Amino acid sequence: MQLASERFQHSTETISRFFARGIKAMKRLSADVIKPLDQLFIDIPPQILNDARYMPFFKDCIGAIDGTHVDARVPAEQQVAYIGRHGTTTQNVMAVCDFNMCFTFVLAGWEGSTHDSRIFQRALMDPSYNFPYPPPGKYYVVDAGYPLQRGFLKPYSGTRYHLPDFRRGSRPIQGRREIFNQAHSSLRSVIERSFGVWKKKWKILRDMPPYSLTKQRDIVIATMSLHNYIRRHPSRSDTHFRACDEDEHFIYPAGIQRRTGQSNENSGGDHVIGIRVGVDEMVALRDSIADQLRRA
Repeated sequence: MQLASERFQHSTETISRFFARGIKAMKRLSADVIKPLDQLFIDIPPQILNDARYMPFFKDCIGAIDGTHVDARVPAEQQVAYIGRHGTTTQNVMAVCDFNMCFTFVLAGWEGSTHDSRIFQRALMDPSYNFPYPPPGKYYVVDAGYPLQRGFLKPYSGTRYHLPDFRRGSRPIQGRREIFNQAHSSLRSVIERSFGVWKKKWKILRDMPPYSLTKQRDIVIATMSLHNYIRRHPSRSDTHFRACDEDEHFIYPAGIQRRTGQSNENSGGDHVIGIRVGVDEMVALRDSIADQLRRA
């Protein structure tokens, strides 16, 4: 805030007041920009339609879901609940993105210790959040930490999954489960690239000022709104998006969501949290795609 005050030659009180107004305005804008462009999910995303690795196998996939942690400044009496996976205070943010690296849903402000699956279930069960639920036959790709249920396709457990594991592995991809997991991981990496660009672009997410927790949550939503606006209305080439567009394997380090100590090979089975809906359906879909990929 002090740097902004010196740059614009206004008091910190003035800078703070107008910053708050800007955050409120961007939060209002979020209702218009943080949502799917194709709200009925009729069209196949061009990033799938025009890529033989994914078409026709994942033609009904409409996006990816994951959680990420953002630096948080928390009063001492509340810090324990906000201590995240790396031992620092964070807010846990769940987001959905499309294959153009735009966020289509965000649920921010959760304590850093909250499990991703709990936030996920809350997003689905509380209609006030207006989650863009996939229509029949469509689905999102999610990682092994999410529950298996209709509309959400996760990888096989007990099998290699993360792309670096395949690239540095000493043995070739073997069996239909590994073939599926490699393709699934490649497709789902769009959420990590989206998080990476977002965090790289907005330094405030990596070093949050000591605002109220409500304002810290609103900053997450506001910066995601700006992220989408820049991506969808390019007046000039954007450096951060261009780096990902030019190299599909490039992910800014801040976007990598692999949990410390997590191994898909050692994870449990297809656990289900909450209401068990459509589990057999998604298992059958996953097996069908795996068989198609193996024959391709």
